[in-house]
Formats: sequence, structure tokens, C-alpha cells
Amino acid sequence: MTVDLQTQYLGLNLRSPLIASASPLTGELASARLLEQAGAGAIVLPSLFEEEIVEEEVGMTRSLEAGTNAFAEALDYFPAVNTFIGAGDRYLARLEKMKAGLGIPVIASLNANSAGGWVRYAKLIQEAGADALELNLYHVAANPSLDGAAREAADLELIAAVRAAVTIPLAVKVSPFYSAFASFAAQVKQAGADGLVLFNRFYQPDLDLDSLDVVNKVELSRPWELRLPLRWMAILRPQLGKGFSLAATSGIHAGTDAVKGLMAGADVLAIASALLMHGPARLKVIESELVAWMEAREYVSVDQMRSSATSAKVTDPSAFERANYMATLHSWSSPDKLGS
Repeated sequence: MTVDLQTQYLGLNLRSPLIASASPLTGELASARLLEQAGAGAIVLPSLFEEEIVEEEVGMTRSLEAGTNAFAEALDYFPAVNTFIGAGDRYLARLEKMKAGLGIPVIASLNANSAGGWVRYAKLIQEAGADALELNLYHVAANPSLDGAAREAADLELIAAVRAAVTIPLAVKVSPFYSAFASFAAQVKQAGADGLVLFNRFYQPDLDLDSLDVVNKVELSRPWELRLPLRWMAILRPQLGKGFSLAATSGIHAGTDAVKGLMAGADVLAIASALLMHGPARLKVIESELVAWMEAREYVSVDQMRSSATSAKVTDPSAFERANYMATLHSWSSPDKLGS
């Protein structure tokens, strides 16, 4: 029996539901080719950050203008700079290089901090040939004067603005920290997005107790982190409909993790940490495990298996909601010797 792994995501036809999520591996053509050879259905480029572009431009301007307020001759220190190759230009060049060197879809990722930045760079990304665009909404709602409704309204407004500016498929990668996530997800769809990526992982800062400096550390995901996107996949799939794409990310390290994501309603599984830990070839291992699991249970295609364990299909739908909390508490079994 031959298992058909083909799937659709954001209207793109993919050979496999296993895609390479944004990471250093998807940022270079050599490693992206290894991911393609290992079976990736698509790759997502690392994000283009508007802050990085602005910081470079401000730094260049400061360098060129240094001393001009005090010494008129400083105006002649440097020749006129007619072209400045910044982070945005490098990103677009990398995107074009990826498109020319790969045979699988290339999805660009954008993280901006101004409405103009979102629209401007989304257009440039489309012109550079991206097959789709992933909006990476990565922000912490730390302003006490901005309530949840205002924060959500701003996000929905920028999604609609980007949708109006480009015609390529549009996914939105979000955090789970919206006050009423099911409602927000439905509004993302209404704003024109073609899919959601669940979820963005906030990298939590640590403290150096000697210097009292904030220390930034990248912590790779672990399999247990799949539980949160799994819950929301199962809840949202019946609500948002089959035509709206869902990508599960975080915690996909083995074929059985991929099975769970597909059963809960995911169209694709976006993998990064497992590939960073074990290399691009890990993708082939995960695919082999997925196929073996499907063959053992006589599934002939991903489409046949998908969404068979959503909240609309399982015996107890409340298990994905509050009942899950109670069942988890009751599942704890104390050690035989307390206090030993």
C-alpha cells in the first residue's frame, strides 16, 4: 500500500504536510536544499524584522552625519551614498535566491512594528516571488493604556491592510494570549487571512544574578509543547471550516506528533526545533514514522486521516476545554512513599 502524503496549505499543493518552519536552516540555500531532499513540503524563511531595517538605516545616517554640526568640512568626509544595501534588500535577495534554487514553495515571513512597514514590505516580498506570506505577530501587550480590545483591533486592521496590498496567500502566526482566542481566530479569517499558524513561542528572558542583566536564551521546543496547539486545532477546525488553513508548530519531534496534529485538524506541521537538534535528515525520519503509523492502521492518505479527532468528532468534546483541566488533576498519582 502506498500512502499519499499530499496536502494543501494556503492553496498551495504540497508533497507532504511536513514543512520546515523558520529557523537558521531555512535561511541559507545549502541547508534549505537538504530540507527539500529530506522531504519538506515547503520552507518558511526566517522573519524580516522592520526594527532591524530601521536600526541599520539610522546607524548609517548617524555615521554619515557625524561631526557635520561642528565642522563644515565634515560634509566632505564621505561620498554621497546613492544605494544602501540594508536588511530588507538582503532579505529580498535571499528570497529570490531560494525561489531560483528550490523546487518547493517558499513562504516568506514578516514581522513589522508599523502599519506602513507591514504593507510596504509585504508588497516587496510578493514582487520578489514568494509563494505565500506569513505575518508573524510577535508582541507583548505591556502597555497598560492599551486594553485587549484595542490590541486585537490593531492586529486585525493590519491583517486587513496587508490582505488588501497583496494577492499571494496569507497566513498569520499568532500567540495564544488573546483573551477570547476562538473569536479572534474567526475575525482573522474575516479580515482576509487564508490561514493561521499556531503558535508563536515567546522566548522568555532570564536574569544573570551577578550582573542583574537580562539574558536572552533560545530554548528549543519539547514534545509536550504540542498540547497547546493540539487543543486549539481541535477546537478551531470545525469552527473555521475545511477551506481555512491551519498549521501546527511547536513540539513536533516524531511521526506520532505529526499524527496527532493531523488528527486534530492541521493541514501542515511546521517543524524547527527537531531539525535544529538533529539536522535536516530528521525530517525524513519523522516522515517514515508517520507513514509507518498510517500503513499499520490502513490509512491511504493524509486527507483520510485529517480531522478525525477534532472537537466535532471525539466522544467527549469538553475534553478539549474545561473537562481537560479536571481530568488532568485527577490523573496525578502520588508516589508510594510521601515525604521520603
